[in-house]
Amino acid sequence: MGSVRLLRGWPRAVPARRLVLLATVAGLGVAGASVGSNVLHQSLGLYAAAANAAEIARRPAGFADLVEKVKPAVISVRVKMDASAEMMGFDGDMPSPPNSHMQRFFHHFGMPDGENTPDDHRPNGHIMTAQGSGFFITGDGYAVTNNHVVDKAKAVEITTDDGKTYDAKVVGTDPRTDLALIKVDGRSDFPFVKLAEVAPRIGDWVVAVGNPFGLGGTVTAGIVSARGRDIGSGPYDDFIQIDAPVNKGNSGGPTFDMEGNVIGVNTAIFSPSGGSVGIAFDIPAETVKSVVAQLKDKGMVSRGWIGVQIQPVTSEIAEGLGLKGTDGALVAEPQANSPAAKAGILSGDLIAEVNDHAVKDARDLARQIGSMTPGAIAKLTVWRKGEEKNFSLTLGEVPQAREARAVGPDSDAAGASLPKLGLSLAPAGEMVGSSSEGVVVTEVDPDGLASDHGLKSGDIILEVGGTKVATAADVRKAVGEVQKNGKHAVLMRVKSEDTIKFVAIPFARA
Repeated sequence: MGSVRLLRGWPRAVPARRLVLLATVAGLGVAGASVGSNVLHQSLGLYAAAANAAEIARRPAGFADLVEKVKPAVISVRVKMDASAEMMGFDGDMPSPPNSHMQRFFHHFGMPDGENTPDDHRPNGHIMTAQGSGFFITGDGYAVTNNHVVDKAKAVEITTDDGKTYDAKVVGTDPRTDLALIKVDGRSDFPFVKLAEVAPRIGDWVVAVGNPFGLGGTVTAGIVSARGRDIGSGPYDDFIQIDAPVNKGNSGGPTFDMEGNVIGVNTAIFSPSGGSVGIAFDIPAETVKSVVAQLKDKGMVSRGWIGVQIQPVTSEIAEGLGLKGTDGALVAEPQANSPAAKAGILSGDLIAEVNDHAVKDARDLARQIGSMTPGAIAKLTVWRKGEEKNFSLTLGEVPQAREARAVGPDSDAAGASLPKLGLSLAPAGEMVGSSSEGVVVTEVDPDGLASDHGLKSGDIILEVGGTKVATAADVRKAVGEVQKNGKHAVLMRVKSEDTIKFVAIPFARA
């Protein structure tokens, strides 16, 4: 814009220059007038040329050179699978439980949904086909795509940009990040692209190349709209949001920066209608690098594990624990015999740093720990009752059936008021099927604030205001102490089914 302003200033300078020239003409006579006129015409010509150059500079730069460079490395991925997979809950192209958050709000692309089943085998047959995208990362045939593109595939076939077809094998998959590594044998000179070393900035131009609706080699452009998006697909969500149009079949395809490096892998779109509305999500290159390296090395991904149930810190929970802010991840319960339990981590501890890196929230902790390998040493900085403590522990490996996960926050109840909690309680030891620890919630007033915050019959209250409770009287006393100390909410540690979490219930306000 600076150059434009300068150019726009030139027309006002021309009359002044002309006055100078005319003054010279008056002193030099007719011959001088001729020379002055030529100089003026030359000046105006230069101005016109500069203005034309400025207009060209204002136009968006084309992407043709970039596309010519990277497009040969992008592939179409075609899979064959049992038609019975259609009955397992595929929505778009990724399995999800009926009425799940992902099924209601996110349509993934690449797997069969009728419209994206391109040829001979429909769901009523024994075999059906589906399509996605991918890209080569080495000349000897290693390629990246999405896990949900090749999941349950009986055969994988890829088509290169020049129309040649090859069989591929699945080297390894990682459902938690929705990445897969496949391999095409027989050549060592496949065109390939590199993963970006630097994360993109919001507003950077990007180009997506893929195979939407079976239309291989499709190119779209847009910008980076946001980073660090959590779309509810798992504890490691850290997506790049772009507005380049992508659709079903783009899954597994690359998004490039202007240098031709892959900044992310297309994975999901937000689409109430099923079509592109300009909100797409990419797995960042940094994640792709770490996952692909492990898949290539051992066919699977091993993640660090400390063994805690964690949850976000709300303002009410922060006040109840005496914290200054809501940053960090709150330990609801360390799992028995886990690395965290062995190191001395307790319920109510706030994990503020991992290896001197600040922990923003529960999801951030899951990502940081999950990015480390089992056996690595993790140094945790923890706040416990207003004091900073440091722990070192050796990471375990995420068990197959469970992992350190973020427990969802309680429903928002800012400004809510209630003269009482609305609970009926009984000692846990007196209830059949309950442990001897805590107080069982036997009844919840549906109009009470406790109900609004998710407490239900059968829940066990273990602590109130940091004090263990065993009777209803203990609860009343602990609540009274919290009120006496001027707190706006009472913090309870509650066991609900297999999950232990903190629940903050505000008091009535005058």
